[in-house]
Amino acid sequence: MVFLAQTDTTVGFLSHSYKDINTIKSRKLNQRVLLETANLSYLKSYTRVPNVLKKRLRRQEKVTFILKNKKSFRVVRDQTHLLFLEKFGMLYSSSANLSSKPFCLQWAKKMADILVIDRRGYQEKDASKIYKISEIKLRKIR
Repeated sequence: MVFLAQTDTTVGFLSHSYKDINTIKSRKLNQRVLLETANLSYLKSYTRVPNVLKKRLRRQEKVTFILKNKKSFRVVRDQTHLLFLEKFGMLYSSSANLSSKPFCLQWAKKMADILVIDRRGYQEKDASKIYKISEIKLRKIR
């Protein structure tokens, strides 16, 4: 099941299965996909976040982090998106466009199983910042 929703950074596909998202976006099925979470505690089952970075990770907004094991995540702060995400815990997320193509709302609506529309409607926003996490520091990627 794939949702089309306004996320904290852009219009995106959300799903429990990253393979569903990769299929829709015409990407390799094993390509890694961002995990969105409402709380850092969900990440404990996937990885260990270095203690020196936990406070910074909790306070960042609209930022994606890439871990040493090549998995990436974003902790959601947007209240409207957070209400939706809390019902699922964690969901895989990707922008709602074909891989390396511009956003097209009609195509995105056609590809999604469920449309999630809140008072904001659907609108493109700037991409999130991306940081790569090492043992004790962050390196800006985008």
